Amino acid sequence: YFNFLFLIPAPVPAGGLLVGRRHSVDTVVMNGGGAHNPSEEESKQDGAGDTDGGEDSNEQEVIVIQDTGFTVKIQAPGTEPFDLQVSPQEMVQEIHQVLMDREDTCHRTCFSLQLDSNVLDNFAELKSIEGLQEGSLLKVVEEPYTVREARIHVRHIRDLLKGLDPSDAYNGVDCNSLSFLSVFTDGDLGDSGKRKKKGSELEQIDCTPPEHILPGSKERPLLPLQPQNKDWKPMQCLKVLTMSGWNPPPGNRKMHGDLMYLYMVTVEERHISITASTRGFYLNQSTTYTFNPKPANPSFLSHSLVELLSQISPAFKKNFTALQKKRVQRHPFERIATPFQVYSWTAPQVDHTMDCVRAEDAYTSRLGYEEHIPGQTRDWNEELQTTRELARKNLPDRLLRERAIFKVHSDFAAAATRGSMAVIDGNVMAINPGEETRMQMFIWNNIFFSLGFDVRDHYRELGGDAAAHAAPTNDLNGVRAYGAVDVEGLYTLGTVVVDYRGYRVTAQSIIPGILEREQEQSVIYGSIDFGKTVVSHGKYLELLERTSRPLKVQRHNVLNEKDESMELCSSVECKGIIGNDGRHYILDLLRTFPPDLNFLPVEGEELSPESVREGFPRQHRHRLACLRQELIEAFVEHRYLLFMKMAALQLMQQKANKESKLATLTENSSPGAAVPALPSTETPDSPLEGKAEDIIPGLAQAKELAESLAAEDGSDPKSREVVLNACKAVGSISNTSFDIRFNPDIFSPGVRFPEDSADDIQKQKQLLKDAGAFMVSCQIPSLVKDCLDHSALPMDGATLTEALHQRGINVRYLGNVLAFVDQTPAKAQLEHFYRIGISELITRCAKHIFKTYLQGVELSALSAAVSHFLNCFLSSFDAVAHLPADELVSRRKNRKRRNRVPGGGDNTAWASLTPSELWKNIVSEAQSYYHFTLHCENADQVVEKYGLQKITLLREISIKAGIQILIKEYNFDSRHKPAFTEEDILNIFPVVKHVNPKASDAFHFFQSGQAKVQQGYLKEGCELINEALNLFNNVYGAMHVEICACLRLLARLNYIMGDHHEALSNQQKAVLMSERVLGVEHPNTIQEYMHLALYCFANGQLSTALKLLYRARYLMLMVCGEDHPEMALLDSNIGLVLHGVMEYDLSLRFLENALAINSKYHGPRSLKVALSHHLVARVYESKAEFRSALQQEKEGYTIYKNQVGEAHEKTKESSEYLKYLTQQAVALQRTMNEIYKNGSNASIMPLKFTAPSMASVLEQLNIINGIIFIPLSQKDLENLKAEVQRRQQLQESGKSVEDLTVDGPLELEDKIPMDVNVD
Repeated sequence: YFNFLFLIPAPVPAGGLLVGRRHSVDTVVMNGGGAHNPSEEESKQDGAGDTDGGEDSNEQEVIVIQDTGFTVKIQAPGTEPFDLQVSPQEMVQEIHQVLMDREDTCHRTCFSLQLDSNVLDNFAELKSIEGLQEGSLLKVVEEPYTVREARIHVRHIRDLLKGLDPSDAYNGVDCNSLSFLSVFTDGDLGDSGKRKKKGSELEQIDCTPPEHILPGSKERPLLPLQPQNKDWKPMQCLKVLTMSGWNPPPGNRKMHGDLMYLYMVTVEERHISITASTRGFYLNQSTTYTFNPKPANPSFLSHSLVELLSQISPAFKKNFTALQKKRVQRHPFERIATPFQVYSWTAPQVDHTMDCVRAEDAYTSRLGYEEHIPGQTRDWNEELQTTRELARKNLPDRLLRERAIFKVHSDFAAAATRGSMAVIDGNVMAINPGEETRMQMFIWNNIFFSLGFDVRDHYRELGGDAAAHAAPTNDLNGVRAYGAVDVEGLYTLGTVVVDYRGYRVTAQSIIPGILEREQEQSVIYGSIDFGKTVVSHGKYLELLERTSRPLKVQRHNVLNEKDESMELCSSVECKGIIGNDGRHYILDLLRTFPPDLNFLPVEGEELSPESVREGFPRQHRHRLACLRQELIEAFVEHRYLLFMKMAALQLMQQKANKESKLATLTENSSPGAAVPALPSTETPDSPLEGKAEDIIPGLAQAKELAESLAAEDGSDPKSREVVLNACKAVGSISNTSFDIRFNPDIFSPGVRFPEDSADDIQKQKQLLKDAGAFMVSCQIPSLVKDCLDHSALPMDGATLTEALHQRGINVRYLGNVLAFVDQTPAKAQLEHFYRIGISELITRCAKHIFKTYLQGVELSALSAAVSHFLNCFLSSFDAVAHLPADELVSRRKNRKRRNRVPGGGDNTAWASLTPSELWKNIVSEAQSYYHFTLHCENADQVVEKYGLQKITLLREISIKAGIQILIKEYNFDSRHKPAFTEEDILNIFPVVKHVNPKASDAFHFFQSGQAKVQQGYLKEGCELINEALNLFNNVYGAMHVEICACLRLLARLNYIMGDHHEALSNQQKAVLMSERVLGVEHPNTIQEYMHLALYCFANGQLSTALKLLYRARYLMLMVCGEDHPEMALLDSNIGLVLHGVMEYDLSLRFLENALAINSKYHGPRSLKVALSHHLVARVYESKAEFRSALQQEKEGYTIYKNQVGEAHEKTKESSEYLKYLTQQAVALQRTMNEIYKNGSNASIMPLKFTAPSMASVLEQLNIINGIIFIPLSQKDLENLKAEVQRRQQLQESGKSVEDLTVDGPLELEDKIPMDVNVD
């Protein structure tokens, strides 16, 4: 049934809709019908992956996506026939899903679809069904139930009853997550929901923000984080719905068709017993204590439970109808399941209700999927590998393959997470139960689980438990890297790393046959003892050779125990095992990337001067510190530029030598002598000054050179020599072309290399030292530079970590990064970055301590222990642990049956932790792990010294450690009672790391769309991005981070091209998706709220725009506090909107705050500051306070004059405005004098006090948000393209764009209004 499995569209969780190819539901399709004819270009792009592609294959590929839909009529019992838009690739099953979601047919689950009395096959594609065409009538026919169908029906009804209940999202189950957008928009976005009248109803808008949102407020309340949604007040339809205790039916009743029994209590307090039979549901005569399965009179036999209950309980009928109405009105993105579970770190107290389905799920190993798949548990390994083997010749094949891979991965991640929690909670039997707990291994649901401890001293040489804890994440990075290269015939294991309750669990799929064999026999490549014994294998070498270029791994020889030379193309611990299924698996990929010498002291090895200057090498916890793949890529790219430029330099010298006839006399004649030896270590000292490249001529020559070398075919001995010299200088492994690879076994303890490769090894060692130096001298400074010019704007720990990782910097360098910031002259402009760094460093140290702290806590004391830890960490109260009064105190002190906790010692040791001790530990952890000195002895000092917020620290530690706390106002600063009690700790969630499979084709479309937009081809860019959106939907379903980025860009394009309504609709989806997939207060969500507010304003929805901006400001205060460059943009937005609705005083508070922040972070001479002055001046003008207005505008004018010169239009505009203000001020003064002189009978000139027009406010909003409208006349477009090309040429010829005059209102963002960052 395998072919089936992957064609089955994924089962849809609670009331979701099918997210795959099904686009019609509630127009989740983002591509309005999408039948535009693709341009030549697109078809070319599609065919890019084709080997055999002539024109035909390209055509066919595009057509497949562009298939047009058609409409069918559906006739269900008891409803009017209705039309449904379908597409030919859909399966019949997908129509089933839509019917189960529609308001009028949602209560049916057990039916078939019939065309002219022929039952349609569920797994048939619509295009393969004979006679099915535009206008065909499909009948919904009720089918007899089976036990499986009856269970599915009950589950589905329960899901419908819980349709609006957020408890699954708070509890982090079934891929539900929270979204609060609708609370702020009141359902008035787009066409759904109650449309408010447009128009200038300024009077009704209440613009006053809550006190805690105003600039300068010190209050940081927690409750507004999760506002109460009035739709969530549950409408009770039933009091109880559970399985009856009389299940399963006895034999004689089975033969009457009884499948199972249900017990219910209606809202009217009527207790009823129901039989599910093959014909439907009916009342029987059983009670709680007597079994009488005979039908009651009347029995109300109905095919669906809803029909039955509607006849018995009027309240059910009324509330169920209302509930479904509301459920269907919600935006689909509020209810579709996310691909991976998102957990919320706060939750309200949710009532725990009786729920038969939840209860049943908890006690079966069912993963929500078994009933969809024959044969109970899934063979994860087989599924993961089979999806990899699907065809990938053309686009439709690749889409199907990527979709299957993505689906299996997200299912596997869910199963592995659930299994890991079961293992730690002690609910899974170990496969080696005799061993001590930390050494145990587990198998559950075809997944293998092991704990992150150093079992059997495997890692003794490498750092023991610390190494055993780091190895799984390194291994996961290896799996990710090999998975991305995607070589046919090479297989990796499904791997998920879960941190839960202080333990690290690695979950892996199982290689067929591995459990029956001894490890020694099965490993045919690599080493099982870190290089003492090594074996190699031809087929593995051939497969790994294909990964060696993309992963930059060098083929090399090592010696085995008999001193024989063995060839490898990976690190020694990478093992090759051929499974019983004949597939070549590689595992233990923890050293895919080379070691990081900065954190690996090796005797007798001297690091390069840059590293030594920064205090490297440093002792690390373990010896598995590797460089990140991003660093390797950046380093190789850096070396490539160096290589090209050096060769260019030599060629130029050769030319010069040819030209000067004196060549023979000068000593310089040999081209080798003139080569500047320029390995990357020669970078200038001043950290921000930059890179070796700047010393050598620009890229343009380098490109020419490459072409000339290629043209000469290497036959000219001189040019060959040039290349040879350049290769040597940059450390290329080949002498004829640029090729840098690393040997991952260098410096591995226990690995020995043959004598004859000594030179190579020396080169490799140098390369590693250079890479370490590159990290310190290039990557860290470039990160700081990006933060200085605001191209990187981290807001919290997660975005900071992302910024580090994008540049290949490991988090263990955090102390260095902070020290570097500390020494930067512009330190004041990096305060936000420094503060986020310190907060990240402190919470990570706390997390390390918390991990070991939790391991010693038994389950019954967990909430008390967690609350005690948080008190020690954050509360000003000198926390004394309240050992929980045991709920179950019994007179007999029977302590024999104590749970065995992995590694558990004395189970109340946690209670002796004190705040001063915890902070001592944090300070020493910061010193030993990050080599950073913190000066603080408690939380209050940290807040004082580094300007952190306790609420931010609470958020960071909760997210990192998986703690969920009760949402309420915590008093951290009370000296009389602790901030947290055990009742405040609601849950502990797992923190999960897994591979994220990518939609490669979609991503290429997205990138080419972005490139087009940046070249000024907006329309083409828009089409490509729409296409990308389609493909993303095809692979990921409707919810994914990348789709979110796609929607944001699309909304921005819609907005620029003048389609405000479409912009609003796309941006609304982006906000909902960001809330659901990243979290309600993730920095990305805050950005999305700001964009949405702008489009709302442009659509005339002023009060909504303000609510959204206030929400964004609240979230930002919570996540990083007020002092952050982004806050200036947010406050300028708020100030402008308030100005527009004539709330001048409020507006000034926000604009003046923005001005202060801009001056601090952009420097007082920045154009942004000039603009801020202008905005403030406009408000003063509206208040008729002309003197203040003049003062502000003068400041702005001075900046413009100094920065862009007198002739620039900005300077002129400013000077015009100054004149106008002066006139107004003079007029006002005259009037005042007139009044003083003549008293009441003065003739007063009418003064123009104008409220700003909406258009002018919108214009300013666009400017500050970096959006400039492009008048789309053909001529303008041509000019624009020419301008863009001119800039690109200038950039390539090595001039920086900054040298050009700034010809727009913003620094260099003036031409094309685009967010360049993809993700």
